[in-house]
Amino acid sequence: MISKLLARKKSTLLAAAIASTLCMGNAYAEVDEIHFLIPGGAGGGWDGTARGVGEALTKSGLIESASYENLSGGGGGKAIASLIEKADQSHDTLMVNSTPIVIRSLTKVFPQSFRDLTPVAAVIGDYGAFVVPTDSQYQTFNDVVADFQDDPRSVAIAGGSARGSMDHLVAAMAFKAAGGDARKLKYVAYDAGGKAMAGILSGDAQVLSTGFSEAIALADAGEVRILAITGDTRSATAPDVPTLKELGYDASFVNWRGFFGAPGLPEAEADEYAATLEKMYSTEEWATVRDRNGWTEIFVPRKDFVSFLEAQEVSVGNLMRELGFLR
Repeated sequence: MISKLLARKKSTLLAAAIASTLCMGNAYAEVDEIHFLIPGGAGGGWDGTARGVGEALTKSGLIESASYENLSGGGGGKAIASLIEKADQSHDTLMVNSTPIVIRSLTKVFPQSFRDLTPVAAVIGDYGAFVVPTDSQYQTFNDVVADFQDDPRSVAIAGGSARGSMDHLVAAMAFKAAGGDARKLKYVAYDAGGKAMAGILSGDAQVLSTGFSEAIALADAGEVRILAITGDTRSATAPDVPTLKELGYDASFVNWRGFFGAPGLPEAEADEYAATLEKMYSTEEWATVRDRNGWTEIFVPRKDFVSFLEAQEVSVGNLMRELGFLR
């Protein structure tokens, strides 16, 4: 009898231990809150992406709370270095980034690359866009191409980032597809999108190369007309704007935006972050944020995200070498 009672007690204790372990495992992987690390200032594309995703996740109840930290500097390198340095204390942190992490790593703006972090998922895509002031002589992107082909120096393209950065590369890609010599592109670099916008309004440049979401905001404010976007198909947010492909130029580009965890983040936690972001897509709260910003969904999780980044590194690197920015 006593032996049976002892056996039952051991069995009960074992079951309790297993249950406790399972509960700990679930708590270990469950996402309750996310601290979003933003490598740029307020109001930029990274900031808008992090805050938009945080809004959708919290309002839909997928997570309990979200916090935000803007840490600009070094072309995004300051935030990357901070995440690596504080890796052990940053399991609740997701850093937002995009195509520039590939570009700036290639050009050695900072010594790290996506390989030094834990890629979680690409979440949205933002097409490139070419815009002009509402009173511009250019009515179509074909008009811009015609002037460029006659005299490449007659068309100045403004961008809110340095030479060799994404705004420059997207413009170079477009004019290369139009049969022009991309190396002759007159690119005027500004240190922010707002200053680049001022550049085309003042006449220092004729066309602005920027992200589609920023272009939508400017167009809605009545400041610009969007001549073309770099998507494969038109966007429902601006159905009257043609793609480069529609205009006869075999070029497309999407600037992904996504999230990275700290190096050494356990696989179970990284997978749970990716799963939570995927669940977000089916919520009404996400649809509101997505449509408000004109974003395209391009969910690419974990290992597929790594392959995606490796492929982009090759394609962007080839274009940069052609333009003379890389050897």
